[in-house]
This record gives sequence, structure tokens and C-alpha cells, in this order.
Amino acid sequence: MIRPIMHDPLFLSQPSAPATAADKQVAIDLVDTLRANAEHCVGMAANMIGVRKRIIVINAGFMPMVLVNPVITKKSGAYEAEEGCLSLAGVRKTTRYQEIDVSFQDMDFKPRQQHFSGYAAQIIQHEVDHCEGILI
Repeated sequence: MIRPIMHDPLFLSQPSAPATAADKQVAIDLVDTLRANAEHCVGMAANMIGVRKRIIVINAGFMPMVLVNPVITKKSGAYEAEEGCLSLAGVRKTTRYQEIDVSFQDMDFKPRQQHFSGYAAQIIQHEVDHCEGILI
């Protein structure tokens, strides 16, 4: 189900709680909402659809990838980036990393670890910031 986008900075600035198997529908809704906003958006966190759970989805390839309870475990290659956000007006500067390792669970809540680089890494960092209540 496509959900409305949250724009309230007070809500978005609160850290998200860990997701459980009971939150699988939130992940599905997040994918649907990302697809509906694909023209303007390449990643979303659950708090962007009004749910404070640690679920993100990125679209950096052929199909959206869901990361549940993502944690960046390693990062290297700092650089300055300018980013926009579907939930907030404008563009802001932030520090990102070219290479990251992420521990997460997939849609079946199986543990995964994966290395990301470039644009996919940047999207994940932005969405993990959302999970932490960090607004960019």
C-alpha cells in the first residue's frame, strides 16, 4: 500500500525502534511507496511513511532492496556530498563514505552482511541516518 510521506521534522528526528517479523507489512508498504515516488526518490526509511521502525529500502539497481535493522559496521573514503530528501525541502551538505559494510536482515528476517560502494552506499547512509533520527 502506498502511504503518505511524513514531513514533520519533530517526528523524523526521533530514533526508530528495531523492527520485528510483525513489521513485514511496513517493509512492503515502504517498497510500494518508494516505487510510487521513484521519479523523485531513490531510498526511504520507515519513518518517512510515519512508522518509527528500523527498515529502509533503496533503489540502486534493477529492483528495490529492503534492509531491516541495518547497522553500518565499517566505512572508509570520506567525502562531502549534497543531498535532498523527499521528507524535507532543500539540499544540505553532509559527510558520506565511498565504501561501507552493513549488517542487516532481509525481508525474511534472515541475517545478512554486505559491502556497498558508491551511490548505493550513499543512499544507505542517508536512510540509516533517518533511522537514527538524523535529518539531512
